[in-house]
Amino acid sequence: MSGILYLVATPIGNLNDMSVRGVETLREADFIAAEDTRVTGKLLNRFEIKKPSVSYHEHNKRQSGEAILRRLLAGETCALVTDAGMPAISDPGEDLVRLCAEHGVEVIAVPGCCAAVTALAVSGLPSRRFCFEGFLPMEKKERLERLEALKTEKRTSILYEAPHRLMRTLTELHDALGDRELAICRELTKLHEETLRTTLSEAIAHFAQTPPKGEFVLVLSGAPEAEASALTEDEALSRVRALQAEGLSCKDACKQVAKETGMSKNALYALAVK
Repeated sequence: MSGILYLVATPIGNLNDMSVRGVETLREADFIAAEDTRVTGKLLNRFEIKKPSVSYHEHNKRQSGEAILRRLLAGETCALVTDAGMPAISDPGEDLVRLCAEHGVEVIAVPGCCAAVTALAVSGLPSRRFCFEGFLPMEKKERLERLEALKTEKRTSILYEAPHRLMRTLTELHDALGDRELAICRELTKLHEETLRTTLSEAIAHFAQTPPKGEFVLVLSGAPEAEASALTEDEALSRVRALQAEGLSCKDACKQVAKETGMSKNALYALAVK
């Protein structure tokens, strides 16, 4: 019988946020898979946990993941942790979970801290509907496509960013989306925690004077209603026809244009089949 992979959420800054169940799971697992064993070592020392650890991160996930899977299939239990937050969320743990699912290995989450939800809660922006973007892609074409998609995204969007890339990201968001409301959360749960409720333009001006330090979560307001449905019916129908000319079916073309504009796909389809 195979073992179990436990996804154990860890504190995003304050070690006192570690859950009782999370500590118990780390103590009972046969071994721990960690993004950085040195960072996890501090957590283990805090709770006096002595367990063998293996490294599992973006640069070794294929080889290490296969080795972890073999141990799981042999009946061992593994606790997967990231440096901070929930494993498999904007994290290579996603690949290990998929690998386990493909081989019938049970995966159980031990929930806890998540920087994205924490930032959303204190942002003051609408939280009923939101989307998580994580880090924007580094490759230029994919990055531009993601920024283009955010133009018509009406939900609150949550992004992660490192300090040395913050100004670039803020500037590109402003250029692509115009000025939007924004909450910037820095060093959440840590000693110098800070939430700046501002706009994209004001944030650019602020960090031009104050060099960014720490890890950032950006909570961005959604597209205004006027932007989300900027096309007229005739323009939207022209876009549908253009997509059909590229090979999409009428149904798929309407679905794509509805996603781009915020218009009803059923209404677009009714127009297109007239």
